Amino acid sequence: MQNRKRLFTLTISSLVLLGFMATSLIGYFVARDSTSDQLQKQMLPLTSDNIYSEIQRDLLQPLLISSLMANDTFLINWAETGEQDPQQLSDYLAQIQRKYNTITAFFVSEKTRNYYHPKGIIKQVDETDPADSWFFKTRQINTDYDINIDWDTAEPNRMSIFVNYRVMNQQGELVGVTGVGLSMESVAELIENYQRRYGREIYFVDRQGEITLRSSQFQNDIYLQNKDGLDKLFLQILSNPSASVTYAAKNGNTIYLNSRLVPEFDWFLIVEQINDPAADRIETALWINIAVSLAISICVLLVAHFTLRGYQRRLEMMATKDKLTGATSRQVFDWVFNKAQKTALRKDWSLSMIVLDIDHFKMVNDKYGHQFGDQVLKSVSRLIKQKVRDVDTLCRWGGEEFLLLLENCDQQHAARVAETIREAVSEHQIRIKDETVSVTISAGVAEYQLGESMDNLIERCDHAMYESKNKGRNRITVY
Repeated sequence: MQNRKRLFTLTISSLVLLGFMATSLIGYFVARDSTSDQLQKQMLPLTSDNIYSEIQRDLLQPLLISSLMANDTFLINWAETGEQDPQQLSDYLAQIQRKYNTITAFFVSEKTRNYYHPKGIIKQVDETDPADSWFFKTRQINTDYDINIDWDTAEPNRMSIFVNYRVMNQQGELVGVTGVGLSMESVAELIENYQRRYGREIYFVDRQGEITLRSSQFQNDIYLQNKDGLDKLFLQILSNPSASVTYAAKNGNTIYLNSRLVPEFDWFLIVEQINDPAADRIETALWINIAVSLAISICVLLVAHFTLRGYQRRLEMMATKDKLTGATSRQVFDWVFNKAQKTALRKDWSLSMIVLDIDHFKMVNDKYGHQFGDQVLKSVSRLIKQKVRDVDTLCRWGGEEFLLLLENCDQQHAARVAETIREAVSEHQIRIKDETVSVTISAGVAEYQLGESMDNLIERCDHAMYESKNKGRNRITVY
């Protein structure tokens, strides 16, 4: 029975704990997936849109300036009239440079191949010179302009971003290439400013995956496909105008990446978030939920345990104890006897039984009433308990009949116990109104014999008890 109780308690505890744990874990995974999905599909694209708006303000201005220069009638007319006054063009380029705060402004003539700069003619571009390949590439393109990152012709030690805009006359013929330049340092500062404000890594790549613009702290490979974890995803990024991907780096970080094409540059703007910033908070909340759940579970289980134990004890009392006398009930005596029998066999103990019956109990009931009869039963039961050991079992067998099972007790000792009880009962006075009443008992004693059944042992005790009654009552008979 105790094992069944423990199993029941363990099962209930496990179910409660598993329920709380399952609820917490389901909530954690749902929240984590939700925030991850929100970061990938909403937050990063929104950041990308905001940065793109700022790029239009900060980086597309040189493109607009170059477009104005390429369509300036002064520049076109000056080039087509034979480039008569180089100083005039240098002043024009210097004015552009000062007005728009660019690091350089230039014009390369298609006819003379002269490279004009605010400082004058810097050089003549040469198709065999790798440093001048940008010019000949721009001559061949089908678009109005090209953007390239290269060393500044006027300042060979300075890397710059150049907008190379084709200058066309009214006949659609190429007059030259003009444009302005931005320093890489200023662009890197812009990107770093974006990163500080938005808390994400930002860089640009071209259609071949080469990383073109980045902050000064950017330490990764020069090609997108060489970045850790992107070897299988870079084609998805470079072949779509916009994309959102998630990948795992070798260091265990989860990278959320959003890309969008900036058509003016024909580059992709890449915005990366390393890990979900809400993930740590969600995980902390998970552990808090688990701790709270455990505390609540323990409290609930303790309350349930003590409550159920109280109910269970009362139920066991009702099932195993006689309500009137407090003696063991007849329903559980089989189990009590079997347990005592096994113990006696295992320890080589004697086992004896006494059957006691109150003499003339019906007459007492008829004369004094059933309420007094109940009082007599309780008094007799209390007297018997006082004369036996805690290991002995008193059972109300029915009506006014009691059965006493004595462990580690032989027949002679059982007879002495029965006699002690008989004397105590006969000497005891029970008061009812103005008179006192005493009762007597008749008892039969027998010792368990090896292999004997409980029914046979009770039958022998009954036989001895009835012999006591036949001999005049208020006596003990040993079978």
